[in-house]
Amino acid sequence: MNKKRNIALLIGFLKYLSLAAGVLAVFLPILMVFFAAFKTEKEYNSTSPLQLPENFFNFENFKRAIVEGDMLKGLTNTAIILVFSVCGAILLGSMVAYVLDRFRFPGRKAILTAFLFATLIPSVTTQVATFKIVNSLGLFNTRMAAIILYLGTDIMAIYIFMQFISSISVSLDESAKLDGASYLTIFIRIIFPLMKPAIVTVLIVRGISVYNDFYTPFLYMPKKELKVISTGLFNFIGPYGAHWEIICAMIVLAIIPTLIVFLSLQKYLYNGFTQGSVKG
Repeated sequence: MNKKRNIALLIGFLKYLSLAAGVLAVFLPILMVFFAAFKTEKEYNSTSPLQLPENFFNFENFKRAIVEGDMLKGLTNTAIILVFSVCGAILLGSMVAYVLDRFRFPGRKAILTAFLFATLIPSVTTQVATFKIVNSLGLFNTRMAAIILYLGTDIMAIYIFMQFISSISVSLDESAKLDGASYLTIFIRIIFPLMKPAIVTVLIVRGISVYNDFYTPFLYMPKKELKVISTGLFNFIGPYGAHWEIICAMIVLAIIPTLIVFLSLQKYLYNGFTQGSVKG
């Protein structure tokens, strides 16, 4: 009996030890960036990454990040791309999920398989063809290049929407049909409003992905006037080194909007994942 108890205690200890290690792995880099944001260049180069800065009221790095990094323009470009691409992805993804869940037609399984198969193909292998298409459409060095590329939905969003729609009673659709409602009316007035937790879940997951993406804006929008938050960091990287303390300050400023959005909508995120994982 004691042996079993000791084994249980050991398993519990290892479980909490692994959780503590996970927390450290997540928060240590954040602390390093946060501390570096308040250090001078000399202090950054001469102190440990985890050493506290001498002055937490040193906002010079943040001023330079905003002015020299042109953060306001970066935020504007990011916001425009984010709103159009995420809203479009939510609308397209929810409509595709509605069709795939509510209707049975030839090729339905093939479409689902194609979505799953597409996720297995590394995106870098298709970049040459994608770049040629974007360039031939005259969208290179425009915001529309990033918006169209982000606009395509992914299998995760479709899966979340499908599982959530499947928990909505089909009798609602049938009642609306008896009243003469079309499928589009049913989707807009009944299905879509009931999908708020799933919509917010996709909004956060997809939005953070677009907000943090560096590759697409860097490749398709190299013009200085079209820099976004992620590519704006390059303003402080030169051929002979980088101003890491200013880059860290810019990172801290870039984290704030996503943190506010996440904390405001986290209850919907949790509901979207839990309700989308079990059929009603």
